[in-house]
Amino acid sequence: MKTDSIFYRLFQEFPSIFFELIGNSPEVAADYQFSSVEIKQTAFRIDGVFIPETSQQPIYFVEIQFQEDSGIYSRLFTEINLYLRQNQPENNWLAFVIYPNRNIDTASKTHYSESFVSGRVTIIYLDDLGESRSLPIGVATIKLIIENENRAIEQARNLITRTNQEVGSLPQQQQLLQIIETILVYKFPRMDIEEIQQMFGLSELKQTRVYQQAFAEGRQEGEQKGEQKGRQEGELRGKLLAVPAMLAAGLTVEQIAQALDLSVDDVIKAAQLGN
Repeated sequence: MKTDSIFYRLFQEFPSIFFELIGNSPEVAADYQFSSVEIKQTAFRIDGVFIPETSQQPIYFVEIQFQEDSGIYSRLFTEINLYLRQNQPENNWLAFVIYPNRNIDTASKTHYSESFVSGRVTIIYLDDLGESRSLPIGVATIKLIIENENRAIEQARNLITRTNQEVGSLPQQQQLLQIIETILVYKFPRMDIEEIQQMFGLSELKQTRVYQQAFAEGRQEGEQKGEQKGRQEGELRGKLLAVPAMLAAGLTVEQIAQALDLSVDDVIKAAQLGN
């Protein structure tokens, strides 16, 4: 699984998840900008850096490590020191290293023990976070990455339900569901998208890939007619095909009408036809 890219996407789209992960208030994320930083004139790249808007707040460095690496700490401190030298920030800094479990953390800390003792550098083991159902939804999504296939099925279904129930913003629902879908695709590489949809009840992800496919199918039907009216009818058909599954995902009629640019009456009619 391409864990670095998934974490980057999580922290880029939902920076609050990182602050929940380290025990801070998720509201702190509003004061930070997340990016992956390449150190100039070197081969080093820091997995993630949360850069604050003011000099009073600390810079947070993030390293994702899912394989054994005897040189991770020497590399991490080199990257941080080069960053500090090149950018000369006034801010204090903290670093977090994220492992799936303790077995991967095999590198020597001898030369950097003071930084670990002082709390300047903190290690997070994802399998130590506790039961996913009791975690904030963003942190539980991170933990889905390390679940075995059997537990991933249960946890993914729970996360999809929680996302639809707990995330009030429709765009944020879509973003988080897309990330969950991405994790599932990586966790089940031997399955095609239809099999994954069936296993996980991914009609609940209709507003992501499934909706796009339905919309594309309807639009294609219209384009085959070769007329502007046909294309418009095809696009409308694609939207209407998406309605029943979006209702199954827990969205309200009003939310679906807004998302698809349909009238409430059109959504209700499409729902009735789908039953």
